[in-house]
Amino acid sequence: MAPGIAPDLVTHTHTILQGLTASPYPDLPSPDNVKRRASVAFIIRIKPSYAHWPSNTDKLEDLDEYFAQDWVQHGEPEVLFIKRASRKGDRWTSHVALPGGKRDPEDADDQAAAVREAWEEVGVDLETYAIACGNLPQRLVTTHWGKKPLMVLCPYVFLLTTHQIPPLKLQPSEVAATHWVPLRSLLSPTQRTLAFEDMSSRLANQETGVKKWMLSMILGKMMFAAIDLLPTESLHSAETPAPDSAVQLQDNRHARPSLSLSTRITALASRIYRSDVFDQFPPPPKEGPLLLWGLTLGVVSDFLDLIPPHDALTLWTYPTFTPLDVRLVVWLMTYRFKDRKRAELQAGTALMHRPAFGAVSESMASSAVMVPRGGGSESGKPHAPRPDETGLHGLGTGSMVGDTKGRKAAVATMLEGYVDLLASYVLPEIADRGRYYDIVRRAVAVALAGRAGLVMVLMVVAWRRLRKR
Repeated sequence: MAPGIAPDLVTHTHTILQGLTASPYPDLPSPDNVKRRASVAFIIRIKPSYAHWPSNTDKLEDLDEYFAQDWVQHGEPEVLFIKRASRKGDRWTSHVALPGGKRDPEDADDQAAAVREAWEEVGVDLETYAIACGNLPQRLVTTHWGKKPLMVLCPYVFLLTTHQIPPLKLQPSEVAATHWVPLRSLLSPTQRTLAFEDMSSRLANQETGVKKWMLSMILGKMMFAAIDLLPTESLHSAETPAPDSAVQLQDNRHARPSLSLSTRITALASRIYRSDVFDQFPPPPKEGPLLLWGLTLGVVSDFLDLIPPHDALTLWTYPTFTPLDVRLVVWLMTYRFKDRKRAELQAGTALMHRPAFGAVSESMASSAVMVPRGGGSESGKPHAPRPDETGLHGLGTGSMVGDTKGRKAAVATMLEGYVDLLASYVLPEIADRGRYYDIVRRAVAVALAGRAGLVMVLMVVAWRRLRKR
């Protein structure tokens, strides 16, 4: 049989979905002061190739039967993303995300909430056209440097097992567009980039006015790992209004942006060069990059790291800041931590458990287990669970429970510094119980103290020079 578009990815997807179905991640109970729960749908489809078009349009209920089809073997796995509509006051306005929303009282469970939200937001009837394939790690979403819990996020995985489904129906107030993105491009190092986020939205819940200005001046923007998405198929809402506009547009990509003076001068020069001074034939507008980052990147990375060679975590960069002095101090103070993480990976050991289904890597939070290169595993005493701070690092590693499974969000591997007694004995050079976010907090404090000290020195020097005159 001739090789397909992505035969290895098809095989790995089959193995992963089998494992998630047979051994789902445990539920994360809501903390006493956080009752809100939300669910998202991680929807996968196999896009057929031209030479191997599907003949069977019926939904199949068995994973093995579905993946045994010739057109599936020659197809390519893709994931459905949405771009949220622009809404003032929405924490995740205009972000790339997965279909989903908060759980309602009438929902039977968290998975039912994901099914309902997928139908309401994008018009996908998962009960009719897909089969449920377990879930990914649930996490506690926080803000204010991890001090303020917001909700528990529950990702559920679904596979569309029929090629023919009704056209997507986008809810205009929630969804501006949908995009099918191949797993192949999500794994590609060339698609990795950075996203910049205003610091005030990470620390002060999107403060406005003087406080927001001061935070921006002091700490600038945060730089987060991101993926520049390359969709194979996109659908844009016909009714979603453009940002900050009450006008309903046929396609919000064609909204004219407000241009600065320099941009207007550049546009005029371009029109003169094109002999179009009166702008009768404007060039088609360019849509900005579709950046996957933050909480949704954390969910997606949990899945990507299940795919051999389990190196999805090596494709992102550690979050930092744009000001050079803060970035330098963060780099200096986190260097040893990151160097230890590199040592873990290079030594073939990490804080992870390798379960039976495909030897996929899954890092741990409450019970750190080290797997030596030669096989076998030992576990140390449980470490006190602490919620990971989605509000700070932007990866959304979240908080995971369930020591009986010993599994946690995979992206926490590179951010969680805890190692157990066995790891300390075998590799003492990586025995550090600090966490990346804790070090970053201290680094920011050191950088700000350095700034204050520099200002004081300059003031003293200026005062002395004035006295000498």
